[in-house]
Parts: sequence; C-alpha cells; structure tokens
Amino acid sequence: MRLSYLAVLLLFLAFTACRKSEGITTDAKAKLSFSTDTVLFDTVFTSSGTTNKQLKVYNTNQKAVNISQIQLSGGSGSYFSLIINGQPVSQKSNLQIDGNDSISIYVKATIDANSQTKPFIAQDSIVFNTNGNKQTVALVAYGQNAVFINNQTITANTTWNSLLPYIVYKSVTVASNATLTILPGTKVLFHSNSGMHIKGTLLANGTPASPVLFSGDRTERIYADEPGQWNGLHFYSSSSNSKLHYAVVKNAIIGLTVDSLSKTQTPRLSLTNSIVKNMTIAGFVGYNAHLNAFNNLFYNAGQYLLYGVSGGKYNLKQNTFAGYNAKFSRRTPALYFSDLSNALPARNLQLLLMNNIIWGSLTEELLIDKKTTAGIDAEVSNNVIKTILKTYEGNSNLLNTDPNFIEPLKDNFMLKNNSSIINKGRDLSTDPAFGIFLNKDLNNQPRIFPSEPGCYENN
Repeated sequence: MRLSYLAVLLLFLAFTACRKSEGITTDAKAKLSFSTDTVLFDTVFTSSGTTNKQLKVYNTNQKAVNISQIQLSGGSGSYFSLIINGQPVSQKSNLQIDGNDSISIYVKATIDANSQTKPFIAQDSIVFNTNGNKQTVALVAYGQNAVFINNQTITANTTWNSLLPYIVYKSVTVASNATLTILPGTKVLFHSNSGMHIKGTLLANGTPASPVLFSGDRTERIYADEPGQWNGLHFYSSSSNSKLHYAVVKNAIIGLTVDSLSKTQTPRLSLTNSIVKNMTIAGFVGYNAHLNAFNNLFYNAGQYLLYGVSGGKYNLKQNTFAGYNAKFSRRTPALYFSDLSNALPARNLQLLLMNNIIWGSLTEELLIDKKTTAGIDAEVSNNVIKTILKTYEGNSNLLNTDPNFIEPLKDNFMLKNNSSIINKGRDLSTDPAFGIFLNKDLNNQPRIFPSEPGCYENN
C-alpha cells in the first residue's frame, strides 16, 4: 500500500512539474505591468544613501512569464542599486513570475560627491526583457552636495553660509568662547541621534524670505513632518547671548534645551520670529533658564510646547502656542512652569507672559505650579488662554475665547477675519524690544496697535 501511495505522489509531482513548465508563456505580447513608471527620490545628499523604495512588478497574464534579464541601464556605475529576492544586485537573470502574481523590487539611491553647489538630477532606468519585449522603469533622484560634519568641535569663530547644506553626524559642538554664525537660508540637517551642543554662542541670523533651518537629514516626503529624527539644540551653562532670529527648528526630540540661568542680565537664549514644531517631547525645555521669546510659533509636541522648571526668567511676548497634536495623545499642558524640578533645587521664577495665544486641544493649556517656598513673580496679561483655572482672570486675559485659527489642523495659525480676539493685545510700542522685534509680526507685517495677541497680526 505504501508503494502505491509513493507511486501516486511521484506521478503527481511529475505531472505538476510538466504543467508548470508548459504554463510559461512565450508570447511576445505578454508584457509586465508596474506600480509606477518612475521611481522618484527627493533630495539625496552626496555620499548619503536613501531609504529603499518599492517597485511592484505584476504579471497580469494567465500563464507564468520568465523575465530573461532585469538590469540597471547604468550597470555597476549607476547611482542606484536593486534588491531582488533579498539580494543586492545590479542585474538578475531568468526570474519567473506566476500568472496573476507579482514580485517586489527595492531601489536605493546613493550619489557620489562632486563639485556642484546647486541641486542636480541623477537618472537611470531598470530594463526588463521578457519574451523579446524590452520594458523600462525610470529612476530619478535629485542630488545635492553637502558639508558633512562628524563629531566636530568648533573652537574658533566660524560662519556657515547657504552655499551648501550642513549634514551633522553624531554631534557638532560650539566650544566655550567660540561663536558660530549661521547666515540666512542655511540648512543645518542632523542625522539620527545627532544634535548641536552650544557651550559658546550660536547666532542664527535668518530673514523672512530666507530663514535658517534646523531639521533632520531625511528629505523624503514621509519625513517632512516626522518628529524625533534628531536630538535638538542644547545650550549649556557656559553658553551666552545666543540668538535665533527667523529660524525653523523642527522634527527633533526636544527642539531647544537651556540648562541654567544666565550669569548676566542678558538672556542665555533669545528666540525671535521663529517656528518650533514637531517634537517628540517638547519644543523648549528650560532648567532655571533665561529666555526671551518674541513673535514665535510653537506647535505639535508630544508633551510640552514650553517646559520651564527649577525657576528661571522668561520674557514671552506675542507668541502663539498651539497645542494641536495630530501625531500624539498629549496629556500635559502646552506651557508648564514650576519653581522645582526632580533633579534640581527650587529656585525663584520670574515670568512675564504678555499678548500670547496659549491654546490647544486640552482643557488646561497653562500651568504655573508653585511647589516650594521659592518666590514666583508672574505677570500674565492680555493673553488668550484655554484654562479651567480662575487664576488668570483679570489683567485683560481672554479665558476660553477661541482664537479662530484659519486651519489649525493644516498648520495655519493665522486668525480669521471674524476672530473675537482681534485688537485685544496690549500696546507694546514702548517695550524695549519693540523697535527690533515687536514692531512686526512673524510674517514681517507691521504690528498696529491695538494689535492681536499671538505671532500674527491681522492687518
């Protein structure tokens, strides 16, 4: 009986093998279909590869097809590489796809450095030969050279310009007594788990048309607003008088960290006319910090937009803090201040909040938390605040008055024309910062008093 079963099995295998061989079509009209006719990569920095992109190859015929050759037109010198059946190859022979089935090919782009300063296009194609048919899928990548910084310490006064982007691996440190000046339009892009340590002075001097960008180095569209791609900017106790003007800080774990109070009356960090967004934990973290912040937009952080503990000095005017979190389930207020922290002793807190919008998806978006006998001197006036507390009543604060942003879920935090907070800001024309920063809004539009709270003027 066992021999009979064995004989039947051998006959079945022989029959199916014969049918499988006979089931491969040799018809010249049998063509392949593809998920796209062009595999397109966003900006690829020289010597820095991309993520893999998937190309699906379909056989819509009833019978199997044999692809006699898959190859890169540029051969081994191509900017692109292929992964077929888990193997990195530049070509593959005799690959069969069963009827009404498909395979996946993964494509990666890596561009060698050259002398070009402007973006350029790298092109190739994948060639498929099937039954005498030649079909191609185009490969296109936008390439750009860059200045690569790998665990470097800047020990002398240095200027970075916008000629090429700067790609930081591991870290870059501005040493004590050194100043790094970053000119308008410069892009400083950080690889995963890297960051900037400022022990001297950082001056990021952007303009309305050409802000300075601090972001992750992944340029694919899926990473455009993805938090947590790099560590952030850290200002140490030896740093002094750093200024970020018209800067964009985005997609980090913590955007800005200041770890101690300034030893002089000059703030350790001045942040003006800037955007801080898409942070895994917080936009700004201060430990007994000294911060001046005017005309800034903060939004989308996993925990806090601004977190200041162990006391400190904060002068915050005409900022928009928008606690809308498409990517996070946040349970903490947008702004949190305290005289104490878990790791540091209690210290006095001086807080000036004026003409700000503090709004978001929670019922409580501002908390000033007094935990010890340390002094808290807080002036909170002419702000729009989402809160369930009565603490902030008076001083011309507008509590739970919806600012009516144009499209907050699409990152547009300008005010609608019918917003009820228009003309509710305090006249700051005598403020020491008025002539330099507060006379115009984040869009570089004149601020006309009575103005609007927040970073945008509704002229």
